[in-house]
Amino acid sequence: MTQVPLPDERILFQGHPAVIGSVTRLLISILTVGIGAVWYWLRSINTKYLITSQRIVVERGIFSREIETIEIYQVDDIQLEKPLNQRILGTGNIRLLTRDITAPKLILERLPIDVRELYEQMRPCIQQARAKFYVRDDDRYR
Repeated sequence: MTQVPLPDERILFQGHPAVIGSVTRLLISILTVGIGAVWYWLRSINTKYLITSQRIVVERGIFSREIETIEIYQVDDIQLEKPLNQRILGTGNIRLLTRDITAPKLILERLPIDVRELYEQMRPCIQQARAKFYVRDDDRYR
């Protein structure tokens, strides 16, 4: 904003408001972001995955625990996700579409390993388990 003062006026202030107007607001902002970061960290360390050739177990919860088990033969589709930010950090997600009523979609998030290798190891395990239990693709739609 470029306002030219009139001949008989002088500028007392010209500018914009401060980003943080007070120490109280600054502290609240830092604490809020800090609490959010701590909560995210707690959620991450309190989520555990166990992936075997026969089942997938997800245990999660900070105050109360939830354990979810999916037999590997119930997996209909497996997808690998590596968004840019996770590629940079060397992590990735595996998304599973299952026949399980309680968990038809399961995302194994931010796996800190070579997710491509895990994905390639899981695919034959799923196919073998489905063959062992005589699971066909058209069974789901009956």
